Amino acid sequence: MNTIHGRAAAIATGCKVANPRLSVWQVSGDGDGLAIGGNHFIHANRRNIDINMILLNNRIYGLTKGQYSPTSPRGFVSKSSPYGTVEDPFRPAELCFGARGHFFARAVATDAAGTVHILKEAYKHKGTSVCEILQNCVIFNDGCHNSVYDKKERARNAIYVRHGQPLVFGEDNRYGLVQEGFGLRVVEIGKDGITMDDILVHDAHSQDNTLQLKLALMGDGDGFPIALGVIRDVEAPTYDESVTAQIQEVSSQKKYHSFAELLETNDIWEVNG
Repeated sequence: MNTIHGRAAAIATGCKVANPRLSVWQVSGDGDGLAIGGNHFIHANRRNIDINMILLNNRIYGLTKGQYSPTSPRGFVSKSSPYGTVEDPFRPAELCFGARGHFFARAVATDAAGTVHILKEAYKHKGTSVCEILQNCVIFNDGCHNSVYDKKERARNAIYVRHGQPLVFGEDNRYGLVQEGFGLRVVEIGKDGITMDDILVHDAHSQDNTLQLKLALMGDGDGFPIALGVIRDVEAPTYDESVTAQIQEVSSQKKYHSFAELLETNDIWEVNG
């Protein structure tokens, strides 16, 4: 169904709680999902409702003809910021993690296999899943994700993360990530004594999201590759299952189980005309 702008998460929540058997998928843009719908986004993650959010991030309001969005970078020139924005952007992963989100993944719109992979994993996850799709707006912000849009560019500028696999990337997987102090460092395998044993192994199921968040925030000219794939996938109680269980528990303790029985628990008068 189509909802009013910014209210997709609210509608999706109602659908799932009303009918837990439904597989609910929400598709939002970065403006719709993180600006007017930002409050719904954080609380859906906090509550851990079993819905799947697809967040199409093109760093602009495409629908309303080219205004800057919550993910537009500082200095971005648009119709609503002709001299450049003076704001720092939201980073969807940071917002998701800050709201105690349990699933975050990322793919590129031109990478069909990578996109299908994260959507399948989101479907299997119980709870709120956020799948950020990096997408160019060909009309108002074309080229905003060019560093990973082309397959050859992705090989240089992205890292595919897989649970239980070493964090390696680049042509022939010659580069990897190691921990350095409280941060990460890019190293070349086989140089300066670096071996595969030194490379970090991705743990998407860790309750502690410290390293997961560092992976999610890499890229955008900081010398690190952009992380693609399932970055965080942690089990936790879901809101809809908790509500259903609560209703069943309370109902089992009541003397009535229907509206008619409820009426009959009180005094009843029969009125004859």
